[in-house]
Amino acid sequence: MAAEPPDTPSAARGQYATRLDPEFWDYVDAVNGWYPPEIVAAPIAAQRAVYDRMCAAFRLPRPAGVETQDRLVGAAGRDIALRHYLLAGAAPAACVLYCHGGGFVLGGLDSHDDICAEICAGTGFEVFSVDYRLAPEHRHPAAFDDALAVFEWLAAASGLPLVLCGESAGGNLAAAVAHAARRHPRRAIGQALIYPGLGGEDGRPTERPIGRSYVEHAAAPLLTLADLDFYRTIRAAPGQSSDDPTFAPLRDGDFAGLPPTVVVTAECDPLSSDGETYRDRILAAGGHALWREEPRLTHSFLRARATVPRAAGAFARIIADIARLGAAV
Repeated sequence: MAAEPPDTPSAARGQYATRLDPEFWDYVDAVNGWYPPEIVAAPIAAQRAVYDRMCAAFRLPRPAGVETQDRLVGAAGRDIALRHYLLAGAAPAACVLYCHGGGFVLGGLDSHDDICAEICAGTGFEVFSVDYRLAPEHRHPAAFDDALAVFEWLAAASGLPLVLCGESAGGNLAAAVAHAARRHPRRAIGQALIYPGLGGEDGRPTERPIGRSYVEHAAAPLLTLADLDFYRTIRAAPGQSSDDPTFAPLRDGDFAGLPPTVVVTAECDPLSSDGETYRDRILAAGGHALWREEPRLTHSFLRARATVPRAAGAFARIIADIARLGAAV
């Protein structure tokens, strides 16, 4: 068969022309139509405005019976906004602390509202979404400090078992809190991390990434190594240490005592190897961890769940994972 001309869509998609399903490519094209790759060169305010419009365009209605209440939690002279999700008529067996994605730069309570609502409806658990501070106005450890403060508030305010959950940048925060709070009297009973960035790309010029996906999927649709470098740099405080586990949980020297963990990644995502490596280190330390790489998907596939059966199935499995973690008491 003759090679396609270089200006055809499939040729421009490279290896991913056949590694992703046509309906997922429709999703990728829709995302890029709203939030094109070159947007990272725009001012942060412009990036956030475009991202918020994209999130609104993809947002699904909350499932019937899910009620919400916004509130503020005071912590060290600042207020942290939360959104509380509760399924009407349910007797929740656990609560979920959810940290949204967005590269530590984008997102908030509205950007992942439907995802939190569906987790609440699918598990019957209470869900608390954290509106943590964003970079570059607030560099590390601001977002981590906010997530940890909300964990400590929730551990004191609720008698329910607590599951940590986060997506992308939020997966980093959820894991960092799990590490920091592993000896807390009310430590989390589980953590569910959705295509998290855990520090496997490292960023030090003398070291290479620790996972195969950083090489194989360096130019994947919707998230590239260049994107990761941008988000890592804009988040880092001056003199940031790559070995700080609150910045990069994979750089922790101790993986003992962590709660049972489920890590879900996408096959065509440079971050996928972080999940594999994280699982292996928890198991090596005597803990319980599962890593699942969802095939023929990329980073951010949760937003595709309404139109792509693979993404819908992956999200259904994630909800079941969270339900199992919350029931393990």
